[in-house]
Amino acid sequence: MKADALGLLELNSVAAGLQVVDAMLKAAQVELVIARSICSGKYLVIIAGAVAEVQASVQSGAMMAEGAVIDSTVIPRLHPDILPAVSGINRVASIRSLGMIESFSVASLLEAADAAAKTANVEIVEIRLAMALGGKAFVTLTGDVSAVREAVETGAFLVAQKGLLVNKVVIPAPAPGLYRDYI
Repeated sequence: MKADALGLLELNSVAAGLQVVDAMLKAAQVELVIARSICSGKYLVIIAGAVAEVQASVQSGAMMAEGAVIDSTVIPRLHPDILPAVSGINRVASIRSLGMIESFSVASLLEAADAAAKTANVEIVEIRLAMALGGKAFVTLTGDVSAVREAVETGAFLVAQKGLLVNKVVIPAPAPGLYRDYI
């Protein structure tokens, strides 16, 4: 299935999460990317597919959630680095400068990562979603210093508008030991 869009529901209940996943998969032809409990007792559902199908699925899941939705999003025209980075299979040849955006919300972080990748010539290194992070999420990216700065500023601005920005950083020339686990 071609993933033109990504949809996400972040819920405050694991039980509601199971019910929501069922409703989302029955509502439209989408691919289930992630459905799991995450830190702080929340539940995360990520789907992918055609834009209209993803929109219908997220809408159906939100209706089924009955007040359990913490955050949600549908990202059309998804940047091709996002799904591999979420899946942990995005490989970059080298780390030049290193940027990070950290959010209190998975949905806002994925919106920021997509916008950052579309804004400047950067590569997404990793997207980590709420596991062993107290429910927070972060994205790391690399590229030339000016591109990384532009991407981080763009993504961080989106998260900050929602009041969910934890922090952002750009390291122009990271020490090799800092990123040895990324390569």
